[in-house]
Amino acid sequence: MSPGILLGNTSYDLFHNMRGCRQVFFHSHALFVMNSENANSLDSPALRERGRAALPAHVEHEAETRTAELPKATPREGKSLAMERGLLQQLLRKLGDPPFRILLWDGTELISGTRPPIANLIVRSRSAFYRMLWDPNLHFGDDYASGEIDVEGDFVGFLATLYAATVDLPYRAAGLRIFPGENRPRRNTLKGSREHIHHHYDIGNAFYRLWLDEGMQYTCAYFRTPSATLEQAQLAKLDHVCRKLRLRPGDSVVEAGFGWGSFALHMVRRYGVAKVRAFNISEEQVQFARERAAREGLADRVEYVLDDYRNIDGHCDVFVSIGMLEHVGTENYRELGEVIHRTLAPHGRGLIHSIGRNRPGSMHPWIEKRIFPGAHPPALSEMMQIFETRRLSVLDIENLRPHYALTLHHWLERFESARDEVRAMYDERFVRMWRLYLAGSKAAFVGGELQLFQVLFARPTLADWPLTRAWQYDDE
Repeated sequence: MSPGILLGNTSYDLFHNMRGCRQVFFHSHALFVMNSENANSLDSPALRERGRAALPAHVEHEAETRTAELPKATPREGKSLAMERGLLQQLLRKLGDPPFRILLWDGTELISGTRPPIANLIVRSRSAFYRMLWDPNLHFGDDYASGEIDVEGDFVGFLATLYAATVDLPYRAAGLRIFPGENRPRRNTLKGSREHIHHHYDIGNAFYRLWLDEGMQYTCAYFRTPSATLEQAQLAKLDHVCRKLRLRPGDSVVEAGFGWGSFALHMVRRYGVAKVRAFNISEEQVQFARERAAREGLADRVEYVLDDYRNIDGHCDVFVSIGMLEHVGTENYRELGEVIHRTLAPHGRGLIHSIGRNRPGSMHPWIEKRIFPGAHPPALSEMMQIFETRRLSVLDIENLRPHYALTLHHWLERFESARDEVRAMYDERFVRMWRLYLAGSKAAFVGGELQLFQVLFARPTLADWPLTRAWQYDDE
């Protein structure tokens, strides 16, 4: 979801496999240049093997180098070296010469490809240059947030181009980890999950209100037409899920993870659901939802519970979760399946709505560290662990990837319109972090790196299910 995933192992290959090139490492604001044969402390056989992946062939055109009318190098940074420019040219060739213009700290300009550049990548310091080459998975995001790296022009297009350029690099999701345990995903224990959710969701309801829809829904919308507003599309998403679940008056529902509470209220108001018990571990969201239900006079039919999904008890006709699975972790999928099994009635049905990916992989380390600790978008094969262990039948799977790209388009536009208010709440670094997160997420959905799965399931004993999917769209 962030651009760091794009460059990690390509730069690794450059450092370890370029013939005749010395290895360069940057540490503690000092530059060390050493021969490859003396770099054993940072070059293990395992790391070397990971760098041998086949990369795209060299393209015909070389990157052009010339000096732009930019500020001169400061004494601290100095002029860029021929070797540094060579490293960058090699990297651009490995990426297929994307249409970028790169501006270095000393005014040096490199133009990649033959098409007009879609964006300028500005590297403001030598230290940022080496951090970006050595571990882009983590440092691109940090240096973009601090302003050491910048992108001018089509930001989403820049990120999407990099996704496309690296789609066939087999190790791009793993990234480069020099130090053992660095960027290791955090586990979602009961205590850990509360800390992770607090990190992302309890940063202030006022912040999310600036760029979400009126209902405060922070999940993929459903656009019946491309011209629909975000508010219309989020309401359509709620109806789309309710139709899939075939909600009936009098049903009892358990919702695992409820955000700011819109879906529970919608099920009660529009579909006559008798009772919703919704579970969440974000204190700010739970308080917001409870106050909202009380204002609307629905507190007797909607119970917002401040507790972990693992502690769900009781029984229900319907089990639903929209946007929580990303925070569960694959190590807990069987336990989630057990929760569904013990609560769902014999005629019960359910739906899980989650960001996913095409194949199993690791969460991007910058996103996991700075934005979504403990998060993991699963592949469908991983999601099946929830259902298979408890003999739950999968009835339907839908991929709403284009809808999430549109949702993020609206969020990013609204976020940019509110950036002055966001800056006043927090600071410029926060603004840039969230711009990168939202733009990188949009690029990942546009390019097909991320998916949005809705998996409909039921007990195998459920008998009265329609023969076709037409009923899902009757109200459209």
